[in-house]
Amino acid sequence: METTIEVEHLRKSFKGKNVVEDLGFTVARGEVFALLGPNGAGKTTVINILTTLSPADAGSAKVAGWDVHTQSVEVQRRISLTGQSAAVDDALTATENVIMFARLAGMSRAAAKRRAADLIAQFDLTDASARLVRTFSGGMRRRLDLALSFVVTPEVLFLDEPTTGLDTRSRRDLWDIIRVLASAGTTVFLTTQYLEEADQLADRIAVLHDGRIAALGTPAELKARIGGDTVEIHDRRGELRRAVPTDGSVADLRRALDLLDEAGEDGVVSLRRPTLDDVFLAVTAPASAPPAGTSSLKELA
Repeated sequence: METTIEVEHLRKSFKGKNVVEDLGFTVARGEVFALLGPNGAGKTTVINILTTLSPADAGSAKVAGWDVHTQSVEVQRRISLTGQSAAVDDALTATENVIMFARLAGMSRAAAKRRAADLIAQFDLTDASARLVRTFSGGMRRRLDLALSFVVTPEVLFLDEPTTGLDTRSRRDLWDIIRVLASAGTTVFLTTQYLEEADQLADRIAVLHDGRIAALGTPAELKARIGGDTVEIHDRRGELRRAVPTDGSVADLRRALDLLDEAGEDGVVSLRRPTLDDVFLAVTAPASAPPAGTSSLKELA
């Protein structure tokens, strides 16, 4: 397995407060890697370090085989970044923005125009292609900003909360684009506040808490650590009456239903599986008071 991102003992503090503390992980070539965490957990700080925008206080990091501190120019040549704020020129049209980026990337004028037309269509901006960006809505600006990140296919694509402000269709369209890029070998490193997004996209997920990685694994692995399926019965008001653990097999589901029947429970029955929400809450809860029904932070880590 070829490694594209290597992070070892990374540290970063602001005004005496440790934001990133002894961070370490690797990301493989072509992997979609999601970094989750509460607001202020240090997700953007990690991206800023990996994209050479901010130096680490200690530790080391390599991206595409190059050191982010001592070989920053080489790193910059191999990455693309979409930050939380749209980096577009309000005084230009959507098409002009993309052409400008393409020309700066070394494309000929004709190639830049073709690439702009493709990306404008891909990000559903054709009808607004000739409008000045200052007239765009927030969602349209975000789509254009994302389009600029795809002008040249990078070795590593960094996306900091890329779908914030996008509608459901635009979000899912971007997921499809990310999947195609990853399948072609581009490594995608993203942060997101949408746990469903991480579940759908990521090959592996790291949950950042108090500056450290508190849980790391595939979505399925993380959810499995929380616990198995449960058969739940709710009353007519939707309140949970009882939950019975099950291994998900037909025989065990019958056993769980028999237990509920024997207990005289009546209501709406459903099968509940652990979600990334459960993982997130368990990992980021205070160590002294983990959410009811979830594993402790020590067990997850």
